[in-house]
Amino acid sequence: MATDCEAWLNANPLDADDLSDSFLSGEEENAPNSIHEARLKAKAKRRLRKTSSRDSGRGDSFSENGDPSRGTNGTVPPTSPKSKLLDRKSRAGKGRGLPKKGGAGGKGVWGPPGEVYDLEEVDVKDPNYDEAQENCVYETVVPPLEEGAFEKTLTPIVQEYFEHGDTNEVAELLGELNLGSMSSGVPMLAVSLALEAKASHRELTSRLLTDLCGRVLSRSDVESSFDKLLRELPDLVLDTPGATQLVGQFIARAVKDQILSKSYLDGYKGRVDCVHARAALDRAAVLLKMGMGGLRIDNLWGTGGGQRPVTQLVREMTLLLKEYLLSGDNKEAERCLRELEVPHFHHEFVYEAIVMVLESKGEKTFKMVLQLLKFLWVSSIITVDQMRRGYERVYMDIAEINIDVPRAYFILEQFVDKSFSAGFICEKLRDLCPSRGRKRFVSEGDGGRFKLESY
Repeated sequence: MATDCEAWLNANPLDADDLSDSFLSGEEENAPNSIHEARLKAKAKRRLRKTSSRDSGRGDSFSENGDPSRGTNGTVPPTSPKSKLLDRKSRAGKGRGLPKKGGAGGKGVWGPPGEVYDLEEVDVKDPNYDEAQENCVYETVVPPLEEGAFEKTLTPIVQEYFEHGDTNEVAELLGELNLGSMSSGVPMLAVSLALEAKASHRELTSRLLTDLCGRVLSRSDVESSFDKLLRELPDLVLDTPGATQLVGQFIARAVKDQILSKSYLDGYKGRVDCVHARAALDRAAVLLKMGMGGLRIDNLWGTGGGQRPVTQLVREMTLLLKEYLLSGDNKEAERCLRELEVPHFHHEFVYEAIVMVLESKGEKTFKMVLQLLKFLWVSSIITVDQMRRGYERVYMDIAEINIDVPRAYFILEQFVDKSFSAGFICEKLRDLCPSRGRKRFVSEGDGGRFKLESY
């Protein structure tokens, strides 16, 4: 025990005051007391070591003056090694902490940012070097379109063209395909789809054939395509009864647009056995002769409803109503209204019909127009919105109409009531009908004297 105390004293020398109190003044204290004090100091030192090991992760703390705070016995707690656990720098003191490989390392990285790669020079000494591949030119080869995939590929293109009407887009799409010997089937497919479509779609088809001829198709392709159409007319008539006349009109339009030669019809004289093909060629010949007399074949299919001027649409709707008043055929009026292809403009038809009732003098027009509007309502040709807009337009213009037709307010009230009874207008629309104010020629509060104002 004495040996341990002596070793501890050598490692931790005491201050002068302590020496004077304990060892130097042997008169005041004896040796056993000094040994007991050394034991206490050793025990305190061991306790201090345990405390410092527990608080090693807290690091150094500083007092208000900036000096590191000390423990209970005046010792400085050691710094925590945990502060370097998340440090990715080298523990060996190597490197400057820069990214690995200058930022060019890692999965999916082709090099450092901003690096430009030059053309790789061919190494003649490379064992895989082939002199024949040095001057090779690589091109994208599109395989020719097969007959089975031809219709599946081109049908969506033509149907989409009927929606947007852009011939350049169709030409670009066809240019990306390797049609090969199937190029002559393009006009036939387009005409076959147009036979079952509207008149505006047939007009678009004629324009498409004109624009594709010379870019994607040749004259020989167009001629061979119409030859196939004439041969397959008996089958087309089964699906489209009017295919004979329509194909004849397509042929006449193609000759007028100069994608078919003028001698095309002459080559079939006396050589046609099919009745349908002969009728189609006769129809084309008649139209071309009429074109020489002033008929505009370029307007053979008419113009789509959305492309017509408003004045022309109003004129055609007025003629449609006058023809209906003469014939009384509801189905014919429905067919003519469908062919105009202007469902967004049917409110004009309702407006013109009601104005025609207001301007008429007999009950016949009143009843026939009421019957026609009910028929078109039941067949869903005229929608709720278009019917409402037509009536509202009449309500707005009734004051001007009344100038020419003095009984316009009275007739309108009767027509609106009958329309509500027929069930094709709602109660709210009926209540919006304007009525002319009652004119008082005799005052009701001045003793029955006549008013001086004239009405």
